[in-house]
Amino acid sequence: MMEVFLATPVASIIFAITLATSLWAFSNEEIYARFILNPYGVSRGQRVYTIITSGLIHKDWNHLFFNMLSYYFFAFQLEALLGHWQFGVLYVLSLILSDLPSIQKHKEDIWYNSLGASGAISAVIFSFIMFAPTASMGLMFIPIPIPAWIFGILYLVYCHFASKHARDNVNHDAHLYGAISGVVITFALHHDIINEFIRQF
Repeated sequence: MMEVFLATPVASIIFAITLATSLWAFSNEEIYARFILNPYGVSRGQRVYTIITSGLIHKDWNHLFFNMLSYYFFAFQLEALLGHWQFGVLYVLSLILSDLPSIQKHKEDIWYNSLGASGAISAVIFSFIMFAPTASMGLMFIPIPIPAWIFGILYLVYCHFASKHARDNVNHDAHLYGAISGVVITFALHHDIINEFIRQF
């Protein structure tokens, strides 16, 4: 465990904080209410900090499990590839950027709330895909592995469609814009990534 922390300290700290805060919110309704993002309020200058804190809490155990499982598989590898402070910048900045479209879209919907680290985790996954486009990736319910770049395309198509048509109370906009943020931020931090991406085919 100590070896993992020393090798990837930023990913380890974010992982631990997100787990701890989510578990705390499960048993404390006041923390849950204080940390959740409400676009109606944020667009009016209220509790703007929730753009960050909403990424530290989750709706339920399933939401937390799937997000942290995805984080576990990709975040530690990415920090080793991208760098320590670079990983921290990508995670925090994508957490913010992935929420901005939802704030604009739902600024008049007083009933709408959003939470979870999905936007930042989408950024982590897509940043990893930029480094390893031919790596095998699988979906939990589809046991056939596919190349990472194909997974990325299918993911973006699904998120775009779901954002337009889904009625499942999942913030698909955060997934979509998190993924896009991950690609853009990775390029900003590592200018040669496009050439490295192309060379792997």
